[in-house]
Amino acid sequence: MNKKFSVRTLVRCAMIAAVYTVVCLVLQPFSYGAVQVRVAEALCLLPVFGAEYIVGVTLGCLLANALGSTVVDVVFGTAATLVACLCTYALRSVRWKGLAIPASFPPVIANALIVGAFEITVFFLDSAPTAAMAVFNALTVGLGELISCTVLGVALVKLIESNRGMRRIFLDE
Repeated sequence: MNKKFSVRTLVRCAMIAAVYTVVCLVLQPFSYGAVQVRVAEALCLLPVFGAEYIVGVTLGCLLANALGSTVVDVVFGTAATLVACLCTYALRSVRWKGLAIPASFPPVIANALIVGAFEITVFFLDSAPTAAMAVFNALTVGLGELISCTVLGVALVKLIESNRGMRRIFLDE
């Protein structure tokens, strides 16, 4: 790997981490809680373009959770994002009608299960956890992720793929 590629990759990771963090903090009322549409989660689809985005998005999530949420969210929310990005990367070449829709499902599922069904249900309810609450929390978090990833994230991927200038920024073109 040559030095220019390494520096460019590092800058991409830092840029994505910063953008993720800033978007979460600027849109804080929407980014945290049981019912959330974390717009920055659209960036979870960037691993479609390369493995380096796994690091940038995960680091951004870690920083956003450290600055705007709880230690529990730093651990479990960041783990959910890491799992989601790894699975999205694995699905990077799978398309449905030319769109990266299949790659948008890992963030929805990982966050619904890890953040919704587990984290919120176990750590943030005033009553004993129940299966009904776990399902409800998974659905509310999953719905927010559908909006962020399957709508906004897929649109972001399409924009990058269809715009030469954006491709030059996100893909070594």
